[in-house]
Amino acid sequence: MSDTSDKDQKTFTLTNDQTGESCKLPVHDGTCGPSVIDVRKLYAETGHFTFDPSFTSTGSCKSRLTFIDGEEGILMHRGYSIEDLANKSSFLELAFLLLYGDLPKPDEMSEFKENITYHTMVHEQLNFFFRGFRHDAHPMAIMCGVVAALSAFYHDSLDIWDEKQREISAHRLIAKIPTLAAMTMKYTMGQPFVYPRNDLNFSENFLHMCFSVPAEEYKVNPIYARAMDKIFILHADHEQNASTSTVRLAGSSQANPFACIAAGIASLWGPSHGGANQAVLEMLDQIGHKDNIPEFLERAKDKDDPFRLMGFGHRVYKNYDPRAEVLKVSADEVLSDLGVDNDPQLQLAMELERIALEDPYFVDRKLFPNVDFYSGIILKALGFPTSMFTVLFAVARTVGWISQWKEMIEEPSLRIGRPRQLYTGPAARPYVDIDKRK
Repeated sequence: MSDTSDKDQKTFTLTNDQTGESCKLPVHDGTCGPSVIDVRKLYAETGHFTFDPSFTSTGSCKSRLTFIDGEEGILMHRGYSIEDLANKSSFLELAFLLLYGDLPKPDEMSEFKENITYHTMVHEQLNFFFRGFRHDAHPMAIMCGVVAALSAFYHDSLDIWDEKQREISAHRLIAKIPTLAAMTMKYTMGQPFVYPRNDLNFSENFLHMCFSVPAEEYKVNPIYARAMDKIFILHADHEQNASTSTVRLAGSSQANPFACIAAGIASLWGPSHGGANQAVLEMLDQIGHKDNIPEFLERAKDKDDPFRLMGFGHRVYKNYDPRAEVLKVSADEVLSDLGVDNDPQLQLAMELERIALEDPYFVDRKLFPNVDFYSGIILKALGFPTSMFTVLFAVARTVGWISQWKEMIEEPSLRIGRPRQLYTGPAARPYVDIDKRK
């Protein structure tokens, strides 16, 4: 194998050691990150497919939305660092950036906010749709159903080839999924639904729908709203992860956007993807008390022990998670405002963070607290049940999913996704009549 230059086109040469045959494949450079070898003609020229289980070495698409450098701890959206966006922007401003490519001008931001705000209500018949679920249904099960059901209520924006209808669907999804998420939480708690309010911003409105009750006035704490907004920003998009790839694959079949986002929610539901911050709280329950931390840290260092320290380190970020540093500030603000003296679990979380950050084993291996550690703490402190944590992830990630879907649909070379396989089953064999089988 070798890299060569063919005039202006970089190529990569594959050589079969047994036959001596070779094949030149184009190499494409992105704006940032590693180059990719274009293998689309590999089968036609060699009779071979590539083999890449889980697609961890495969570039499945071209995208202008998000760039991650896990080695350096970099996350950018449209060229802007996540640190700048989280500290200087708002979730709706980030949503505009992901959808349209640039930060909005003041008049654009005003119009976009209005479009989202006046799409937050859902069709009244959806209220009755919830009654079909058991009272103890998992919130993600409900979300899969009610989000998919949106396509049954909004027929006027299902033509994916109409640019205006694509935009209306995007606005509806960004606006309505927080409403559906809040309704889901209320339903599982046995409380009445709370309608959205147009005088509140995105995160304030979401907290109001989740925690207010008709019997008394609810004032949104600005510290909590700011923390919620940062959680939404930090989870908005994360390149071609499992749920985003699911949305793109479903969308490649020309399915409507509501169905595609419901598919993304189903993928996110998996504990290996969207359940990490819930796993942090479950781990804290397992540790039980601050006095048990040293024992569990030693267990985490033992490769033969099944215990894992959840919320530390990251599969993508080999240095540090840039989102965690931002969210730690919010976690400190929320906990300072609330006080943790009466919550042993939050006390335990803060003590675990302190001890782990001083332990050479974790420091040397760069096993620092990640975004899931701090988001789990914040959501617990705000009063969200752990079963809602993945739902909140879906609220944030919807803007990334719909932006990725929109980018894919607008790509001229769009084709239905069709991965191949390495077949390892039986070769061709004759059929034997049932009365002759032994």
